[in-house]
Amino acid sequence: MSHLSPSELSILLVEPSDIQRRIIIQRLQQEGILSIQTAENIEAAKDIIARHKPDLIASAMHFDDGTAIDLLGYLRASADCKDIQFMLVSSECRREQLEIFRQSGVVAILPKPFSAEHLATALNATIDLLSHDELDLSNFDVQDVRVLVVDDSRMARNVIKRTIGNLGMKLITEAEDGAQAIELMKNNMFDLVITDYNMPSVDGLALTQYIRNESQQSHIPILMVSSEANDTHLSNVSQAGVNALCDKPFEPKLVKKLLYQLLEE
Repeated sequence: MSHLSPSELSILLVEPSDIQRRIIIQRLQQEGILSIQTAENIEAAKDIIARHKPDLIASAMHFDDGTAIDLLGYLRASADCKDIQFMLVSSECRREQLEIFRQSGVVAILPKPFSAEHLATALNATIDLLSHDELDLSNFDVQDVRVLVVDDSRMARNVIKRTIGNLGMKLITEAEDGAQAIELMKNNMFDLVITDYNMPSVDGLALTQYIRNESQQSHIPILMVSSEANDTHLSNVSQAGVNALCDKPFEPKLVKKLLYQLLEE
């Protein structure tokens, strides 16, 4: 097991407001963060990233040269930046504006102002994503667990793969939506399905119904990862046979706990 401490994290804070930068830096230092770089806009952030890649970027939403979406897109498009975690710190509360961040695999979305608890949770999630802590199972060798990851977002799949890979899971198959997952399940056996809720063609609910009612793997554990807030929808997937639900962005510690419960039952 290799586990980092907050003092070992390197953070780039991208924030246009001098006052907000000082406040957030103080909060980070209170959590034990020692290495903090700052940038006022996206171009300055890119320049810093080119010289020294941080473990985590904490970014505001709006800048004079673009938005956090532009910065996130830049990171996701670069193979050299794929290991950098991203945290949004914003007063934006409209769900439709935040959905792109939830789907892209950000480590956290913090409100302004955020609490010490919010920040600690986000930092712990970052540490979990960067650390390796193999899942200790009594019924399986974790490296032999066959996992099917279903999500129409490639970035979200990458985050899930990294999270469960850090837990020791190596046999991971990807599907871009429920329809592709169904075809894969017709010819392959799996020990666990991790699926998104909102997907085109065949969504998570329809996939779950297929697995429980039509497949030869009807008892396989299903973990659904979703940004869906509609209680009716979530009730429907629970009734359809989902074993556990997890929010986007999710906490790796929670995922580990859920997977342990699912695979040890």
